[in-house]
Amino acid sequence: LPVLFKEELKNEEVTEGASVSLCCELSKAAPVQWKIGSKVLKASDKYQMRQPGTTAELVIRDLEVKDT
Repeated sequence: LPVLFKEELKNEEVTEGASVSLCCELSKAAPVQWKIGSKVLKASDKYQMRQPGTTAELVIRDLEVKDT
């Protein structure tokens, strides 16, 4: 069976310079690739990815307008 979103991402409104945590839940464990536009995000001081089981989480620190 294909992997489906059980809980999709929700829009978040935050202030520049703050941090945000984006989460989604999948129907079964599968690798998740986070992107901004066509740019694939890689773990760094700015981006932290976690994926315990079927929940995928992206934390973006020091938000800028380009992170929209």
